[in-house]
Amino acid sequence: MPNSLKKPKISGHFWIIYTISIVLLGFIWYYQWELGLMMTLLLAASIYYTIRAEQNMINETEEYISTLSYRVKKVGEEALLEMPLGIVLFSENYKIEWANPYMNKFTEAEETLVGNSLEQLSEQLVTSIKEGKKEAWMTIDDYEFQIMIKKDERLLYLFDRTKQTEIQNLYQNEQTVLAIIFLDNYEEITQGMDDTAKSHINSQVTSILNKWSNEYGIYLKRTSQERFLAVMNQEILYQLEKSKFEILDEVRELISDHNVPLTLSLGTGVGPVSLPELGELAQSSLDLALGRGGDQVAIKDDTGKVRFYGGKTNPMEKRTRVRARVISHAMKELVKESDRVLIMGHKSPDMDAVGASIGILKIAQANDKQGFIVLDEDEIDTGVDKMIEEVKEDEELWSNFISPEDALEMVNNETLLVVVDTHKPSMVVEEKLLERTEHVVVIDHHRRAEEFIADPTLVYMEPYASSTAELVTELLEYQPKKLKLTMLEATALLSGIIVDTKSFTLRTGSRTFDAASYLRSKGADTVLVQKFLKEDLDVYVRRSHLIEKAEVYRDGVAISAGAEGETYGPVLIAQAADTLLTMSGIVASFVISERKDGRIGISARSLGDVNVQVIMERMNGGGHLTNAATQLEDTTISDAKALLEDIIDEYFEGGSPE
Repeated sequence: MPNSLKKPKISGHFWIIYTISIVLLGFIWYYQWELGLMMTLLLAASIYYTIRAEQNMINETEEYISTLSYRVKKVGEEALLEMPLGIVLFSENYKIEWANPYMNKFTEAEETLVGNSLEQLSEQLVTSIKEGKKEAWMTIDDYEFQIMIKKDERLLYLFDRTKQTEIQNLYQNEQTVLAIIFLDNYEEITQGMDDTAKSHINSQVTSILNKWSNEYGIYLKRTSQERFLAVMNQEILYQLEKSKFEILDEVRELISDHNVPLTLSLGTGVGPVSLPELGELAQSSLDLALGRGGDQVAIKDDTGKVRFYGGKTNPMEKRTRVRARVISHAMKELVKESDRVLIMGHKSPDMDAVGASIGILKIAQANDKQGFIVLDEDEIDTGVDKMIEEVKEDEELWSNFISPEDALEMVNNETLLVVVDTHKPSMVVEEKLLERTEHVVVIDHHRRAEEFIADPTLVYMEPYASSTAELVTELLEYQPKKLKLTMLEATALLSGIIVDTKSFTLRTGSRTFDAASYLRSKGADTVLVQKFLKEDLDVYVRRSHLIEKAEVYRDGVAISAGAEGETYGPVLIAQAADTLLTMSGIVASFVISERKDGRIGISARSLGDVNVQVIMERMNGGGHLTNAATQLEDTTISDAKALLEDIIDEYFEGGSPE
């Protein structure tokens, strides 16, 4: 304790008074000693009582400070030991050195946290500390904690945020979700039906949907014969996602009198936005689901991210060619209004992309416009090189092929750019061309993916079609009669159809044969097609080596991975995946290999029971239900294989979109 509190000390202003009093007292003693004696006694008494008062005040202050110090110390101890706040000290090797009693509630009765690794609390906690993060979140025994990290002091403060998280979750779960339900093929199925049959189907569909909505607590309103509006919240949507939207399967089991299953698509808008914006998100999601062939659910949030469910069946072929005629007429008008036409497919083009490009070139020429096909000769793969060699021998046709560099110099805002066999900007031969003109046409037969060319002038996407060459062939049929296809041009289109259908065995409808018949009538040579399809012996041997490495991973799913450092072309690994699919007991196949560009390529095939499209979409790829692929950057074959196996496990075991 300081000396100032141990000894009485008279304040300064009292000393001044006393000094003056002594001087005056001296004068009094000099002139009248009796009065001086009396005054002296009074002064002494005053000094005594003053010192005593000072001492009492000091004692009281000392007692107050002592009591306050004790209370502060006690509060500190209680805060450290009893408050609902976790405090942990850890060592340099991330071992727990001390934890306050609050943390003991998260251990067994006879156990202690001291001496254990921080990973016992959370596996990600050590990583967060090493990364220099100031804050982290973790869950312990259903408690949600916010952790303040003091790395230099090797100290952690754990704040219980369970209630806050519960409130946030409640707010999130109660957010409104809008969905539009559309019966994909209702018009086709009910065409020609009498009123009784239509009423029967309507009754069945309404009954199934009402039962489904009542089960999950959804408000459902029919807005037209083939369209419904559903209102729900986030929690209900989560339950629907957990069930993988079994309503799709229930509706599909309704078989019409024409033995055609009725399917529905569902577009959902979700996010903390206004109701009109939710409605726009729902309609956009429905358009996306229908663009992918229907029979599926698309869920889009306010950030633009999309999740897909369903898509288990191949899209049905449409019964009329009205749309083909309308699109062909629109193409003719767009070509006439442009100064020239540029056509490009995807990188490492296949026969379908090249054949479709040649078909669009003929449309441009039929309408008296110059047309040019953008081709990067450095990306020509072995699967299409024989066709390109044949095209080079036709000087007139080859003169219409240009490099991406020449195309960039030629394009302007009056140019019509036609993209065939892809709709992803990242997949086209030269992405910069998309930015140089406002007139872009997309013609594709793949199911629509989340990535899509921005603001196209015209889109012709038909997932039911076997190939883009089939779609382009139909457009050719409605062009001016002066259109003349040469044998090579017709053969190129036919080659695209044959390759994509595996010689008319997969995704083949009646219109596929109609297109092939039209091309044959124009002189397409099937013998030349077989010449295009011939392969070298060393390619056959390399493909056999890939097939030899195949393993059956689970449930008839075969996976083959090429050796590290050995590159394969996309056509070769696609052929290997096709070959694996012909093996007994194999329902889906995946082939992984390194590519010349340094990326890892995966080609996927199935017989229809496994939706390889959604598996590849989880790896930023896409394609069809039975035919899909992807390319991965900055990874290895072993890591790509491990990721693929995890996604396949999720696909079969649940917990992720189908």
